[in-house]
Amino acid sequence: MKAKMTVSSKYRIGRIDNRIYGSFIEHLGRAVYGGIYEPGHETADEDGFRGDVLDLVKKLDVPVVRYPGGNFVSSYNWEDSVGPVADRPKRLDLAWKSTEPNEVGLQEFARWADKAETDLMMAINLGTRGVEEASNLVEYCNQRSGSYWSDLRKKHGKEEPYNIRLWCLGNEMDGPWQVGQKTPYEYGRLANETAKALKLFDKDLELVVCGSSSNTMPTFPEWEREVLDLCYENVDYVSMHIYLKNDENDLERFLAAPTGMDSFIETVVHTCDFIKAKKRSKKTVNISFDEWNVWFHSNQQDQDIYKNTPWKVGPALLEDVYTFEDALVVGLMLNSLIRHSDRVKIACLAQLVNVIAPIMTDNGGTAWCQTIYYPYYYASHYGRGTALQLVIDSPTYENDKYGTVPYLDATAVHNEEKGELALFVVNRNSGESLSLAAEVSGFSGYAVKKQMVMVHRDNKAVNTRENPDNVVPAESDALSFDGAVLSGEVPPLSWNFILLGK
Repeated sequence: MKAKMTVSSKYRIGRIDNRIYGSFIEHLGRAVYGGIYEPGHETADEDGFRGDVLDLVKKLDVPVVRYPGGNFVSSYNWEDSVGPVADRPKRLDLAWKSTEPNEVGLQEFARWADKAETDLMMAINLGTRGVEEASNLVEYCNQRSGSYWSDLRKKHGKEEPYNIRLWCLGNEMDGPWQVGQKTPYEYGRLANETAKALKLFDKDLELVVCGSSSNTMPTFPEWEREVLDLCYENVDYVSMHIYLKNDENDLERFLAAPTGMDSFIETVVHTCDFIKAKKRSKKTVNISFDEWNVWFHSNQQDQDIYKNTPWKVGPALLEDVYTFEDALVVGLMLNSLIRHSDRVKIACLAQLVNVIAPIMTDNGGTAWCQTIYYPYYYASHYGRGTALQLVIDSPTYENDKYGTVPYLDATAVHNEEKGELALFVVNRNSGESLSLAAEVSGFSGYAVKKQMVMVHRDNKAVNTRENPDNVVPAESDALSFDGAVLSGEVPPLSWNFILLGK
């Protein structure tokens, strides 16, 4: 099968905000307790943070981490998470039927973020709380001194402000599972008044309003329309969430699912721009895709835990073990984010450690990388710069849910500062390679610097503590570049990374 592609330095989507390679740590399962934090572990530092996990996180070069939720945040009292640890209350977390000991709170997580060399994206409880509590939290975090909450922070041992710039105005407030679920009118009014207050404190804060929990919600996209109509001028981003699954074991449909992610993004963009036009506004609201991943493997196990052993600290919830085919879909989802990086400015792979995560740990034992770690790693490191608009001519297949689907999916990113062109290429065809001919212009003097491929004879292959390198990228020489055309065979059912440079 033959495929053609045109890559030109002149065809630009836009400058990528590095924060599209963000991630997420929620107080859920073993993300915190047994994940990033395990006092007594042989690699733990003076704050109880696992050094082996920190090393793997730092290798990903994660620019921003959303915290502390997620569904968890909608019944969370942030005041429980500051001050002397011995004085903090234990609370029942209704979202995940667990017990929160508050050993790790705002103070500790901010220290972890510094060590991980990442910025905080802080979520605010707008489920059970409101404008006053949100304003108090921002004052505690960002006011230098001279007020009750800033002085309390200093009393707690943090002299300088945390200076958190990015704030989520609640989480999935349309969801019936959410503590404090709102109608779009209720939430839009509350989000607007909260945003007004926070902007009065600091007009340069970046605020994310909750969009629909998924594109399958019955209120999508009417939710976005009504909420944005109420708060458009006071917010900067609308959130998007999506989780893809292969619970019917239909590989072609699973690989096609990221095309639905493309459509989801485009619908939200159109809704934002409709409200912009309606209000005759000069402001553009962009997208924070702050939850995305594959998620379905652990569902039955999770239901058993909720039913039989609720209210534990750090239960083993949402511990999906990812396959090779999951890694392909994550690579396709990353391509979707890059393709829409003119409007998707922030994104968070949900989550980072143990909970539907690229990094897994054993309590008291080792840490290892799941299959999905690798497409994320290469996109984070090499997908920074300007996203290019590709012209692709690919064979297709028909899918009953997603329609006509191209076998070839690709994105390209030009890093002008480094003089590099990165291409991320997926072949959805499980039976045949694609003979690719890509015309490349505007990159005189470039040659292939690096080429990696992920393939495996078993679509269900996984990485484990015993065999952590079972599914990993390998060096490849399948494609060659003569200065004008990148050509060669793209293996069946493969994720590929090609780096051109001088």
